[in-house]
Amino acid sequence: MADCEPEGHQFMDLRVPEYAYMFGFLQADGHLYQQSRQRGRLTVELNARDVELLRRFQKLTPYNSSITARTRSTNFAEVHSSNTWSLCSLEARTTLNELGLPYGHKSRTVAPPHGDFSPRDYLRGVIDADGSVGYTSKGFPFLSLTTASTAIGTYLCGYAREITKAERNIKRNARDAIYNILYTNENAQKLAADLYYSDCLALERKKSAADSLQSWARPAGMKVAPERRRWTAHEDSVLLRLNNDAAAAQELGRTENSCCIRLWRLRTGRVPDRAGR
Repeated sequence: MADCEPEGHQFMDLRVPEYAYMFGFLQADGHLYQQSRQRGRLTVELNARDVELLRRFQKLTPYNSSITARTRSTNFAEVHSSNTWSLCSLEARTTLNELGLPYGHKSRTVAPPHGDFSPRDYLRGVIDADGSVGYTSKGFPFLSLTTASTAIGTYLCGYAREITKAERNIKRNARDAIYNILYTNENAQKLAADLYYSDCLALERKKSAADSLQSWARPAGMKVAPERRRWTAHEDSVLLRLNNDAAAAQELGRTENSCCIRLWRLRTGRVPDRAGR
């Protein structure tokens, strides 16, 4: 058992950037199995091109673990080569479980850790596992996350708001009840620059994609869409009290059309009446 923990820190001290990243990645793409007599294992399977990340995880873990390779046919490719990192240590599994990596199915129940942790490293791990970074088909920068976890989706939106000032209201899509959170253009640039900083632990291909976003410049004549202004409980209360589009628009500094639509949504139950009426 080689001790490869960062100097002065215990295994999975989430204040350490590498461990925060690793934990976020494991929550999104790792699988913790439990069997009888306290047996079990943690596994992460990645495309063979990403095996270097598994080697980094192995070096960060002061317990015996293994990396195995396999090639098989899938629905997406006749030949698919992958590598799987496996960790069986009960002590390591207990640590991960207590931090918030559940046994078995976890997609909706995982959440950011409760204690101290490095936020941007944790989120980079989640995005490397379940997100995308790059350019749209039209050549615009984007950074996105697909997740079934309300807690993680909400946390990303709150963090990104501090970095970009962009507001996002998460909502599960109708097809598979998943959250698809997307940032584009300058917002994607700012968020990518913050998450994928120099010399950070990351999937190399995603870090390269994140770095490439910084070279994008908004085309001349391309308008900047204003960020959507969210309705507050106070504004809803004023709108319901006045019950008049023109009067509410003047008092709230909004358009009559937006007041009309919001009032209709409140009256018909399309949105919750937070004013308590």
